[in-house]
Formats: sequence, C-alpha cells, structure tokens
Amino acid sequence: MKLHPIDTGYFKLDGGAMFGVVPKSIWNKLNPADDNNMCNWALRCLLIEDGNKLVLIDTGIGNKQDDKFFSHYYLHGDNTLTSSLAKLGFTPSDITDVVQTHLHFDHCGGSVERKDGKLVTAFPNATYWSNEAHWDWAVHPNDREKASFLKENILPIRESGQLKMVSVPDTGSQLQPSTAPLPEQPSEILPGLSFRFVNGHTRAMMLPQIRYKDRTIVYMADLLPSVAHIPLPYVMAYDMFPLVSLGEKKSFLPEAAENQYILFFEHDPTTECCTVQEIDGRIKVAKTGKLEELV
Repeated sequence: MKLHPIDTGYFKLDGGAMFGVVPKSIWNKLNPADDNNMCNWALRCLLIEDGNKLVLIDTGIGNKQDDKFFSHYYLHGDNTLTSSLAKLGFTPSDITDVVQTHLHFDHCGGSVERKDGKLVTAFPNATYWSNEAHWDWAVHPNDREKASFLKENILPIRESGQLKMVSVPDTGSQLQPSTAPLPEQPSEILPGLSFRFVNGHTRAMMLPQIRYKDRTIVYMADLLPSVAHIPLPYVMAYDMFPLVSLGEKKSFLPEAAENQYILFFEHDPTTECCTVQEIDGRIKVAKTGKLEELV
C-alpha cells in the first residue's frame, strides 16, 4: 500500500465561522485573516494505492460552478485534482473508488464535472461510496445547511449507477452529545481501511481510518479541519451540532494520543499531519509534518 496526499488548491473562508466562539484575537495568530476576515484553507485529498485499487478520499471543490459562486471562495493555487493525479502518473479513469467523507461542496465538488453541457461523474470507472444516513440528510437538507449541499454535486452520482453505500453502525446516527467511542465500520473496499462515524459537523460524516506501515492514519475531514482545531473549544460555527462535535473530540483525541494515530488534515493550509499527546489531562500537538515524515 502507498498513500499519496493530493493537493487540489486552496480557498478562503471566514475566520470567525471557522473558529466559532474562539475570539479573533486568539485565532488570528493561528491562521491570520485578510482585510475581509477571510483565512486561507487547503483542499487536500488522499489517494490510497493498493494492488489494483486506487481509492480517492474526497475530491475538493471542483471547477464546474460559475464565476459568482467561486468569487465567494477565492480559489487559488497551482494544483488541481487532475494535475496532482497526473504527477503520480494517474488519470481520473484510473480511480477505482471514491470515498465521500460527506457531501458539502468543498469535499465532493470534484466528483462531478460538466462535459458537453451535461453533468457526469468525473471518475467514470469508480465506485462512489457514501452512506444512507448522510445521503438522505444531504438530499433533504435543512435550511441552515442547504447552501453546502449542491444538487449538481450529488444527484448525478446516484443517476450514474456508480453509487454504493457503507453500512452505518446503529450508534452512528446519534445526534446527542456523548463521549462514547466513535463508531467504527470495517470497509469492503480494501483491507486496512475502515470508517469512523461522527455527527457533530453534519449527519453521519465518515472519517476514513487506514492501517499503513504499522501505523493508523485517520483522515479528519471536518471533525478537525486543521491542527488549530485540536483544542476542545475550537469548534466551527459551520457545525450543525457543536456540542456533539465537542463530545466527539473528547472521545477521539485521548484515543489518538494513546495509540499514536497520525491525523491527516484536509483543510490545514500548512500542516499536512500531526500526532498528539496527553499532558496533565490536556491534549497537545506532539509532532507535525508531512505524512511520509511521520509514518
């Protein structure tokens, strides 16, 4: 097995929204905002190469939206999903599986493209993976979250016939605050890949967990969008259920410290991965670096 971080560019989001109740006087030292209060964030995906399998985790924001849409998010950077795959010698047609941690536009926008005026899947030979609880949540969105669930990113996947669903453990649908262990589900996609389920950011978000070189790598999606979000109160205002997110962090982080998990960040603009440690009852960053440096 080989793991390849995939750079699909950068975008900007409001710093206050990204750090919730944490004051700007504090978070601005961690990710300095521009004059519009916007902070820079990565759109980092992960490719798993294992035998004849090429499993892509999330697909970035894509390029099919109009100029007005992109004007809100200030896309920038030299790399795209396609160009980053090409640097590894792969094309979209080579991808065998696409794992959608959740269906917010900045995580799944690259899953569908516009070709000859039609919306089609960007990975024609891939199986796309979601779960029924999250899919139903996304296609029947609440008023607060519907701006993140764009039909053009979601419905063409099911229409293509390429969609399959991961089973969610019964406890994976909890929407009440809890510090119980995060539910885990083995994957049928390939050995060594399983999913943890969290509900604070959005219903039934999947965190891929990978056994790699005798280490466990956890793709944090939006439970921990960056290394700056490791302290417990640092919960995004975008989260649907902030107290659930808080409980999920309180459950997961001590486990990550005890087992020396490598945390892979989708949105951190500078830090690809880290490990954590527990000191005097508090979780602290232990080491940071690129995935290949920490394994």
